[in-house]
Amino acid sequence: MTARTTRLDDRVRSALRTVGAAAKRGLGDAGLAELVQIRASQLNHCAFCLDMHLGLAREQGVSEQQLDLLAAWEEAGEVFDARERAALALTEAVTVLTEGFVPDEVYGEAAAHFEEAELAHLLALIATINTWNRLMVARRIPAGSTEW
Repeated sequence: MTARTTRLDDRVRSALRTVGAAAKRGLGDAGLAELVQIRASQLNHCAFCLDMHLGLAREQGVSEQQLDLLAAWEEAGEVFDARERAALALTEAVTVLTEGFVPDEVYGEAAAHFEEAELAHLLALIATINTWNRLMVARRIPAGSTEW
């Protein structure tokens, strides 16, 4: 493996943390925020972010059943409510832009469950975790690392 830097500029780290914190506050649902961040991190194969956000989700009272079934949320029945499913569908659509855009039906379903400001914060949260995932995966920062 080629040598990689673990360095991340303190100003970049601080800015990303600030955006993420603002997005979480604006969403107003800390447990859902963690589910969204975990799902994006699963899709992006980011062990560092998975490790961190699974712990935070437990602290927020997210059920073990939801954490266990998150990768298969579409088939998990009533484990996730309609609002959570809309947020998770939007998370997947924004994270994996295979169509080159977010499908109208996915956006529309999210808009039906979130007020405009909440939806804006949800999108910011999704974008922020995707940025973190890419920074951590590109530098191969392992789960539990304290040097990042």
